[in-house]
Amino acid sequence: MPNKIESKTYEPPRMGLFLLQFLIALLFVVFCARYWYLQIHRGEEFARLALENKTKIARVDAARGEIFDVNGVPLAENYITFALAIMREDVQDVNAALAQISEWTNTPYEEVLNIYNKNKVYARSFDPIIINEVSFETIAAIQGQVHLWPGIYVIPKARRHYPQKDLLAHVMGYVAEATQEELKNDERLSLGDIVGRQGLEYVLEDTLRGVKGMDAMEVDVFGRSLHREIINDSSSGQNIYLTIDIELQKNIEQLMQDNAGSVIVMNPDTGAIDALVTLPSYDNNLFVTGFSKKEWDAVRNHPRNPLQNRTIQSVFPPASTWKLVMAGALLEKGVNPKSTVHCSGVFKLGNTQFRCWSKFGHGAVDLKHSLMYSCDVYYYEKSLELGIDYISDFAKKCGFGRRTGIELPHEARGNVPDREWKLKRFKERWQNGDTVNMSIGQGFLLVTPIQLSVYISSLLNGGKLLKPQLVKRVEPEIVGYTPISPEHCKMITDYMFATANEPRGTARVIKTDGVITGGKTGTAQVVKIKMQGDRRVKNYEMDFKQRDHAWFGAYAEKDGRRYVIVTMLEHGGGGSSAAGPVVRDIIKLLFPPENK
Repeated sequence: MPNKIESKTYEPPRMGLFLLQFLIALLFVVFCARYWYLQIHRGEEFARLALENKTKIARVDAARGEIFDVNGVPLAENYITFALAIMREDVQDVNAALAQISEWTNTPYEEVLNIYNKNKVYARSFDPIIINEVSFETIAAIQGQVHLWPGIYVIPKARRHYPQKDLLAHVMGYVAEATQEELKNDERLSLGDIVGRQGLEYVLEDTLRGVKGMDAMEVDVFGRSLHREIINDSSSGQNIYLTIDIELQKNIEQLMQDNAGSVIVMNPDTGAIDALVTLPSYDNNLFVTGFSKKEWDAVRNHPRNPLQNRTIQSVFPPASTWKLVMAGALLEKGVNPKSTVHCSGVFKLGNTQFRCWSKFGHGAVDLKHSLMYSCDVYYYEKSLELGIDYISDFAKKCGFGRRTGIELPHEARGNVPDREWKLKRFKERWQNGDTVNMSIGQGFLLVTPIQLSVYISSLLNGGKLLKPQLVKRVEPEIVGYTPISPEHCKMITDYMFATANEPRGTARVIKTDGVITGGKTGTAQVVKIKMQGDRRVKNYEMDFKQRDHAWFGAYAEKDGRRYVIVTMLEHGGGGSSAAGPVVRDIIKLLFPPENK
């Protein structure tokens, strides 16, 4: 019979109770610690994350500033396109989302995947990664399905359009999507943003680019927007008005016909550029929308290089237009403008003969008639009196051999040679023959059309070197002064007037009734003069690339308005015969004949 234990003396085991109490206490401590950690230590962070589950921060693009001509005609404007984009933070299955975009846009999946992989590296948090631009028709067709795919968004994107196309491509330049390097170095940029690449779009990037805004967007579980609140307003870029007259630009381009070359029309008192024509040109919209292979090959392989801005990037021997600089150098050296040099048609220097363009010569020639007749022998002789050191230094003080500061990138400096330059370049000493060649704008001397425009303007305004202005401003910007006194500037422009208006003047082709005109021609040799016996080979008888370049520098004035006009035709022939008619017709555009 089992032993019975008296209930009054029985005590249950105490260890089990202690263990249970300890476990309850431990759980309470852990709960309290976790509560403190979640609600107090990281409470603000988790509150923010909870809010972000229903609130998305969206960057608001700022419209790029538009560009207009002097009369308000649009030159660069914006239009809206649509794109499909993925936001990694919201998408559940990236591959499935990409496959859906591939189906919607009829784009191979591999191509869509490559775009995503390339762009995701540089996308910041909550940056939409643009996959495909799509048409409005496509957006309308898929709009009802997009909300079923969290993380896929239809976003509007501003695109640039140049309504004037190739008419002003070198001035406007173009835009393109920011590169990976630009995204890395500029925190203001986001994936898919556009930036200026060439021309004014590049130079005025900070002015044209707006400031992005930021919105807080409340969304439902499908990512659909329920409420939007502005955090920071976006600010559009500044609109820009140019000095360019697009109608004048268009008419001048028609006058140029099929010639390669450039025309500059400039206000000599303000530096404002009314026309800046360079041909051939290209349609800068193609850099925005994308080239086909055929289109790119046509531009890249074009024999006359349409991407080159000939007004500021191409350098040429200035030929006889340089005699305007030599005239200033002679006057400031104290040479009597009435003193004469006899021109027989040939100038002998040692055993070398330097010919004048007129084989019969010009007889006794003073400074005025040396410009009127464009006598080479006069400058051959006078240049040796001046010496290369003085000529080179004087030319540099007149703005040659350096950039003018025009608001366009990649401006060339040109070249004003001297003793040091030749020794460094060719390991040869400077010779008197080099000075003789330079005196008529040949040899190693190279200038840009814009430099010549600034110099001729300085003759008209009393010696001020003005910065050429493409952006409309109130005040001109003086960057320096030539060494030529106002009296001597006036004397040279009077001689230019005689060259265009008196008998035997080589620029008389531009003489226009009712308009004050002055000019100087230039015919720049590309190769050594070719002779057939005693006869000089005509320009049209030579291969195209061996033909002379045609220069013409002029001014025209009427009713208080005046302009400098510089025309350069590559391999165009004679300055008077080829470039002269173009300048004459430009003067008629600027000052239309009055109806009688």
